[in-house]
Amino acid sequence: MTNTNDFRMMMDAKTSNSSIDNQEPAFRIGNLAREFNVTLRTLRFYEDKGLLTPKRNGTTRLYSNCDRIRLKLILFSKKIGFSLVEIRQILEVYDKNKHLKNPMASVRDQFNEKLATLNTQKFEIEDAIEELTQQLSSEDGLFGD
Repeated sequence: MTNTNDFRMMMDAKTSNSSIDNQEPAFRIGNLAREFNVTLRTLRFYEDKGLLTPKRNGTTRLYSNCDRIRLKLILFSKKIGFSLVEIRQILEVYDKNKHLKNPMASVRDQFNEKLATLNTQKFEIEDAIEELTQQLSSEDGLFGD
């Protein structure tokens, strides 16, 4: 059974979403901000950078399901360390291939390279932590008496 907050969020989404071209659900900026736990300013920033392109109904931004998927990809890419320039390139490739069964397959190599970089950084950090721990705990270390 869902709790009251989950139910309220679900109902808010149902009642406050409009429709773009009467075919695709549309999400207002507040809905996406809550769903992805980002600020309204963040969404506007991505719009200013051309990474998101919501339609407008007067002053209301209406984000399509495609925009929602793009935001998910932007936030994931940012989380793992891609720059905005790299994210733009990933989105361009994604857009060119979104008609395919798996449009992300075309950018898999970029994500594999990022994984290798992150693993290298992880090992370097683990080595640094180990060395620092030894230095701090050793009387003969840099911080010894």
